[in-house]
Amino acid sequence: MILAIMQPYFFPYIGYFQLIRAVDAFVVYDNIKYTKKGWINRNRYLRQGCAAAFTIPLQKASDHLNIDQRRLAPDFDRCRPLNRIREAYRAAPCFHDVFPLFERALLYPDLNLFGFIYHSLAEACRFMNLQTPMIASSSLDIDPSLKGQSKVIATCKRLGATIYINPSGGMELYSAQEFRSSGIDLRFLNSIMVPYKQFDHAFVPRLSILDVMMFNGSAALQDLLQKYEIIEQDASPCFDGTN
Repeated sequence: MILAIMQPYFFPYIGYFQLIRAVDAFVVYDNIKYTKKGWINRNRYLRQGCAAAFTIPLQKASDHLNIDQRRLAPDFDRCRPLNRIREAYRAAPCFHDVFPLFERALLYPDLNLFGFIYHSLAEACRFMNLQTPMIASSSLDIDPSLKGQSKVIATCKRLGATIYINPSGGMELYSAQEFRSSGIDLRFLNSIMVPYKQFDHAFVPRLSILDVMMFNGSAALQDLLQKYEIIEQDASPCFDGTN
């Protein structure tokens, strides 16, 4: 079994969904600390040829709360990001297919941060025909005091995973030897950024998956989801997304 574990993000970049595609099961952390400076409730979209940010505002709360303990701001005006995305992409070739997806996700009534984002991830996966099971980390019987690599290894053991894949950006966080001693192969996904037409502007990479979907039809989107390679910690390739 091949496993990946990630924090939840609201319409993250394509590499997140390439990781979902590459594994047999995908664990989404809900019972870990929310990080203010991360990308959990914000992302980037294309506005007049440049990257601009959209954010899901949260209710003020302790910095020590977990993701599943945070809530959306009660006065969150959902029309604002809807209008921003509508104005930014209304001339995009796939706007009429993709905007209803964003609208359903944004208007989802759950005020719990994890529930809200988990729903958006599930909606995006259905749109892209990604059928990998997603599992909330709190549903697994794992020692809650474990952190970092120890928690990942325990999760792999709990689910019977023999291969763990992490985004290549986190390569320095893990020890292949520690994973091997637990009977797990450690590998990394390197997302290959392939430029696509964004109106008549120069290509802006690593935007929200919304941008990819707005400019790419079903066949092109499926092709882009396969543009990755799986590498070992020494950066030697194991296989690419077409295998």
